Amino acid sequence: MNTLSRRGFLAGCAGAVATFNLSRAAMAQSTAPLALSAATRTLDIDGRAATVFGLAGPGGQGLALDPGQRFRVDLTNDLDVGTIIHWHGQIPPNAQDGVPDMPMPLLAPGETRSYDFEARPGTHWMHSHVPIQEMQLLAAPLIVRSAEDVAADRQEVVMFLHDFSFKSPEEVLAAVAGGHEGGGHGGHGDAKGTHRMPMGGMAAMPGMDHSAMGHGAMGGMPMGNMQGMGGMMGMAGQMGGMAMDLNDYDWDAYLANDRTLSDPEVVPVERGGRIRLRVINAAAATVFWIDTGTAAAHLVAVDGHAVHPLPGSRFGLAMGQRLDLEIDLPSEGGAWPILALREGARERTGLILATPGAEVRRLDAVAETAAPAFDTDLAQEGRLAALFPLPQRPVDRSHILMLAGSMQPYVWTINGAVWGQHQPAIARSGERVLLSFHNMSMMGHPMHLHGHAFQVVGLNGQAVAGALRDTVYVPPMSMVTVALDAGEAARWMLHCHHMPHLAKGMMTEFQVSTSA
Repeated sequence: MNTLSRRGFLAGCAGAVATFNLSRAAMAQSTAPLALSAATRTLDIDGRAATVFGLAGPGGQGLALDPGQRFRVDLTNDLDVGTIIHWHGQIPPNAQDGVPDMPMPLLAPGETRSYDFEARPGTHWMHSHVPIQEMQLLAAPLIVRSAEDVAADRQEVVMFLHDFSFKSPEEVLAAVAGGHEGGGHGGHGDAKGTHRMPMGGMAAMPGMDHSAMGHGAMGGMPMGNMQGMGGMMGMAGQMGGMAMDLNDYDWDAYLANDRTLSDPEVVPVERGGRIRLRVINAAAATVFWIDTGTAAAHLVAVDGHAVHPLPGSRFGLAMGQRLDLEIDLPSEGGAWPILALREGARERTGLILATPGAEVRRLDAVAETAAPAFDTDLAQEGRLAALFPLPQRPVDRSHILMLAGSMQPYVWTINGAVWGQHQPAIARSGERVLLSFHNMSMMGHPMHLHGHAFQVVGLNGQAVAGALRDTVYVPPMSMVTVALDAGEAARWMLHCHHMPHLAKGMMTEFQVSTSA
């Protein structure tokens, strides 16, 4: 169970999973490194045992640090295969970033490796940077609390989301790559090509001429044909006939804190209490909508960075992204389901906030209607504004990154190349850099940059002063521009966080050299 009380640590309720109990012991300041182990564990998935991977800390799955506490961790590989862990959302020295052979090799079975760096506050996570291992749930929360978190009179709850298959990752990838055009559900654990969802007729245009897309900057973003594509998106409703591709695999289960809605975690809460809900999308290939139902919520942070509070009851997040919601509960008792809805489909998962003695009703894992596709018009992203934006300064360098791919053959590229044939995006340490992601495919791509935080500054040709992030979702036939200040001189990964897309080539690098 992932709860930290407003007035001290809440005792675990019956049936809560101990693996998500981030106890005070796990957060205690200590001169000794925290022990973290990559190991196997067994889950009960709707009455069927499943052996998966995990990251066990002092208090169960995951780690939580107090304000000012360094990330001092001894990671031991207790698996029978090599592994390496990436600290998603943190900015460690490049040698500790956790990417195979960039520069450190995988940890061999039985090996221990030490990490020591300044931790960045916020809702983050950690996961294997071997795609098939992340698909085996080798991931866990990484929460770094701020002084404001400690002082606030509120309860903290973590919701960690996964998609899961009883088949091996290799079987899943083979099924996805060999999927056929279909639609509808092919049964659990099956590839069936894609779910199709109308996009107002936006189709991939492989022959489109991008030569006029310049590298100049105005209003914080590259100019050129960007206004043209923004206009096409605006006319999408008139173009009829085509569709975006969603959910190229039907997973066996969708998990919140390792559980399905057949036996959800029930989090004990106080009447009239304030909740800080930290949601982490650790799924391999599933975008979720977070639906708080009748519980009033405000979105207050994305990817560990504060935003101007945004009221609502439904917010989406793509793979690799996080969001923090503040929820004020009514003064009367009750139970409030917090659901994660699979985009473009009926499946859902979640947890339940409940006051003592409240009736907790059973929830079906399949909703009556399908949830919509996520942020196809970038409306949610466009409403986000950083509370502490990057300082204004001239742009030193711009890069355009073309995102493309297809279902047949199942290959995904950045600037026309798969990993290993890629040309790095380059910069010098300290430069202000713009990265403009142009998605020319009919699937969305959550793009994650290692070693940096960036600010969203352009959406479909329109300048914005958006959120600070490390993972930004780029919908089909859309463009998103981000600004950043180049950090340590090193090779930093830049990739799609959809695991089958990553496994099939959608990765490049942001190569930073020393300043002149």
